[in-house]
Amino acid sequence: MQTPANPFKQSLAAKQAQIGLWLGLADAYTAEICAGAGFDWLLVDGEHAPNGLTDILAQLQAIATVPGTHAVARVPMGHGHVGQMLIKQYLDVGAQTLLVPMVDTAEQAATLVQSMRYPQDDGRGGVRGMAGARASRWGRYPGYAKEANAQVCLLVQVETRLGLDNLDAIAATEGVDGVFIGPADLSASMGHVGNPGHPEVQSAIEDAIARILKAGKAPGILSADEALARRYLELGALFVAVGLDTGLLARGTSALAAKFKAGLAPAPTTTGKVY
Repeated sequence: MQTPANPFKQSLAAKQAQIGLWLGLADAYTAEICAGAGFDWLLVDGEHAPNGLTDILAQLQAIATVPGTHAVARVPMGHGHVGQMLIKQYLDVGAQTLLVPMVDTAEQAATLVQSMRYPQDDGRGGVRGMAGARASRWGRYPGYAKEANAQVCLLVQVETRLGLDNLDAIAATEGVDGVFIGPADLSASMGHVGNPGHPEVQSAIEDAIARILKAGKAPGILSADEALARRYLELGALFVAVGLDTGLLARGTSALAAKFKAGLAPAPTTTGKVY
């Protein structure tokens, strides 16, 4: 059995836009429901959702039952010894594509690349610990240790002024497949807390997309605002999450209750626009 190819990574390399959905409900049952909707990718969030490693595994397994949808997992952190350990664990349970938050420098990005990769016979590669875990189907992919480096996909999240200052170097880092712009934290870093739609923030996002493309890497972003999401796609963003399961549930349940109970207002449409 050969190590499976990473279709998401292949699509980004081919400049094919991938439409996704953010999963924050931390539940395999709802992940399976969302997987059947037809999105190209689903983000299983280990940073801001109450997900432990076994929760991540269960959602990866649920998503895998639906062909055509790729699971992307966001680790809580990627830096230092703890971050390296978390990356190893997420990869070992079968995640091929990871999103790592708060990457501010090219040095941090290069360290993450090393954490994602196994050492190789020629002395190249990384520092990922060897194990016959689920990712290799417990050794049933006999070439996994030599094939995995080509199939793992690293997405780094730039979401501060410092990250923007270093964006060109981050995007140029060999082994970084895509750069995700985090609108919520970026707007806070730029002095516009809770207002990612501020013109200064939007100008910075548009400039960042152009710079990432210039570096030959895939830009990504999340926006539940349809007009903004389409704007980012027009600018060349290649992996765009267009909603959140939590936001869909909050708005849908509030709207239904408001239909039958006087005095209740539907949830505002701005809820969950960015994460």
